[in-house]
Amino acid sequence: MNLQVDRQLPEMAQLWQQTLAWQPSERQLQQFQHLYELILAGNAKLNLTRITEAIAFWEKHLWDSLRGIIPILKDKPPTKNSPLNIIDIGTGAGFPGLPVAIAFPHSSLTLLDSTRKKISFLQTVTAHMGLENAIPVVGRAEQLSGQPQYAALYDIALLRAVAPATVCAEYSLPFLKVGGLAILYRGYWTAEEADALANTVRRLGAIVQSAEAFTTPISHATRHCLYLRRCDRRHDS
Repeated sequence: MNLQVDRQLPEMAQLWQQTLAWQPSERQLQQFQHLYELILAGNAKLNLTRITEAIAFWEKHLWDSLRGIIPILKDKPPTKNSPLNIIDIGTGAGFPGLPVAIAFPHSSLTLLDSTRKKISFLQTVTAHMGLENAIPVVGRAEQLSGQPQYAALYDIALLRAVAPATVCAEYSLPFLKVGGLAILYRGYWTAEEADALANTVRRLGAIVQSAEAFTTPISHATRHCLYLRRCDRRHDS
């Protein structure tokens, strides 16, 4: 078995373009490859991910991480003069936050997780990669969201495979500015879940802006992204 080939991510230029109307730059491709190598090395010591094969990593960690956010930012990406403040809640091994930090270098990514070992690993990763716009933070969302240095600070909150959608809404919305957007990455999505989420976000002063269904480009798995918009009012019903 050729380990060098197995550890080389595919560029997938055609699939990036066809599915997201976006392509990474040469530098971003190199950063994705560097991230992949660091994850593989970290996996030898920590239980970071079961997804280690190159094409699966591309689809389930890179493409999937960016599918939720590129459609809303590619036409007006953050710039040096107009940056975005983003938090990845329950980041784990750094997904979706690290691919987003690479794709949008003029954003500031807070990588939040309650497991100190994972945050220590992410500190090593961001230092090795020179990702100055990604800041690993150890803590629990329900505690930090009430602290002045985090509450109502962020433009976008990302949550992937963290908890039921209603809990994700509880975690994320207090972090957002008025008008901010929470993006919830889900697998299957039911009408019952949608009803429960609508009630929760209404109580928290937000709306479900949209729920988008899609399939992944290689394994054709069903996925959903839910977009919650924070408004300027709360409902206590």
